[in-house]
Amino acid sequence: MAKYEEIQQTLLKKISDGTYPVGSIIPKELELAKKYSVSRPTVNHAIQNLVKDGFLEQRKRRGTIVKRNKIEQEFTHVIKSYNEEMEQNGLQAKTKVLFFDLVTPPLEVRQAFDLDEEEKVYKLIRLRFADDDPLVLVTTYLPASPLPNLKKVDFTQRSLYDELDSRKLGITHVIRKLEVKNADKTASTFLNIEPASAVFLFHTLGYTASGDKLEYSIATYRGDKNYFMIDIDQSNSGSINTKLSL
Repeated sequence: MAKYEEIQQTLLKKISDGTYPVGSIIPKELELAKKYSVSRPTVNHAIQNLVKDGFLEQRKRRGTIVKRNKIEQEFTHVIKSYNEEMEQNGLQAKTKVLFFDLVTPPLEVRQAFDLDEEEKVYKLIRLRFADDDPLVLVTTYLPASPLPNLKKVDFTQRSLYDELDSRKLGITHVIRKLEVKNADKTASTFLNIEPASAVFLFHTLGYTASGDKLEYSIATYRGDKNYFMIDIDQSNSGSINTKLSL
């Protein structure tokens, strides 16, 4: 085993056993080089491999930080609430509502809902956390007429899908479009990532059981903390299960 591989395995063991917990800053390269009696380039090689594998993250003016492993999301093929996804991963979901009011919708939303120009929609912007890490920024539009008194709901505590279910308007069918883009200034600020970092951008159009369009959402997921499951069932030729990890 090469020296850098030995250092890499040693650091990985310390991450796994909690010596270096998630969010902590590991010792500087010079300190590690001295501790393990190797050159600084050897330490740097080991660290860069762990950065590439997603165990460490290098931040300007802070140092090298231990990252949480990527969170498995089934958002691509399962309709469930964010809270359920986080609970499945053993994490605590938290929500901060950044904006919630009736607005005149942008053209893409008006066309999606087949609305007249004067009709308004609810616009709900939420920042979703996994434990204390900001994970996804979601802007959701909902037509106002079928959802009276929606403004009274506290969406820091209440799941949107649970609320819709309670009104017999649950989302049963969605069409989602996935793009991988660079984070804009708003996303980088709220998600605490470097500008132009890679993000998953989902556009979702949600339908009720009766076929009515009730949800139009734009969700921006951090690319460094998420991967998505894709499950394709080919009934005539067996089952295909694929992990999408970027």
